[in-house]
Amino acid sequence: MKRIKLVVAYDGTNYCGWQFQKNGITIEEVLNRELTSLLKEPIAVVGASRTDAGVHALGNVAVFDTENRMAADKVCLAVNQSLPEDIRVQSSQEVPLTWHPRKANCVKTYEYRVENRRIALPTKRLYSYFCYYPLDVERMRQAAGFLLGEHDFKSFCTAKSNVEDTVRTIYCLDIEKDGDSIVFRISGSGFLYNMVRIIVGTLLQVGTGALRPEEVASVLAARDRRKAGPTAPARGLTLVDMKYEEELPQWQQSKNSEWEYQILQSHIREAQTAYFLIERCLDGEWEGLVRRNVHHAFQNGARFVLMADLEKNRLQAGQRYGYYRIDRWEEGRLGEAFRLLDEEEKISLCRKAGGCTAWFCAVDGKEEGN
Repeated sequence: MKRIKLVVAYDGTNYCGWQFQKNGITIEEVLNRELTSLLKEPIAVVGASRTDAGVHALGNVAVFDTENRMAADKVCLAVNQSLPEDIRVQSSQEVPLTWHPRKANCVKTYEYRVENRRIALPTKRLYSYFCYYPLDVERMRQAAGFLLGEHDFKSFCTAKSNVEDTVRTIYCLDIEKDGDSIVFRISGSGFLYNMVRIIVGTLLQVGTGALRPEEVASVLAARDRRKAGPTAPARGLTLVDMKYEEELPQWQQSKNSEWEYQILQSHIREAQTAYFLIERCLDGEWEGLVRRNVHHAFQNGARFVLMADLEKNRLQAGQRYGYYRIDRWEEGRLGEAFRLLDEEEKISLCRKAGGCTAWFCAVDGKEEGN
């Protein structure tokens, strides 16, 4: 058995999105059909991004498992012979059987195209949204700045979504104008259902003058879909690429009006230990912040997450956050964990933690059967 990773490009115009549906043909369905025919065994691909009907992609990622002995890098060439012209596999390679495209750390980048002119161009109708109201790009750039960083994006998620955690991180949101074309380019750790299209719809309201740039901060804080703008049409959206993290950054950091924290990640891979400093956090955000970040550290390979609440000492032994249980770490075990650090990390961690002595550790309670 081997696992093969595909990078897939497609024109989404004629499809009901990526994921299999009863009411129409999808990208996933076509790939499964043609790969099954090629490899002579049942194939079921798992996609990284379940793009909606009409959304395009240059670099969506999928994996599938196979017993077939065909070389992994030849699969793309072979399956493209039978795929329709609006779907092409750009590359194929073998990856570890444990690698999953939705669980590995990834930066996703989307582009949304708007044609801002008095009369629409028929040749661009399938790949951009036509807007005849004059758009102020500088005002939209000002508004976009309020969305950068880690926030709760519930206002920018379709209300019917049943996602429990709506916190995401936007690394960049650039808006470029070239003649009549305006391109929104947004990169993030992940996106909620219709999040990019709702962000664009809201920024377009800023561009027309219906919203002031600073009002976007209020929309974000409201966590109410009704406060944001309309969902921009699917045809303007393209998933450009997905860059998977090959090694963890030394520090993961986040700072906004509701929380500030830092996680030292450099000892996760070898010693399975992370160090999580919470400098401040609103009480209403506390449980979600701890659960989310401890879970992420465990996904990255940690078995122990040393934690310190530098603001209010809210951590207590025996607490549970999802699957994870909080233990108090005594001096001996704490010293062992700190001996993993190099001198620079010790200085940095001590400076950030100050004189904190109340260190706790998150462990996997489910794994221990507790």
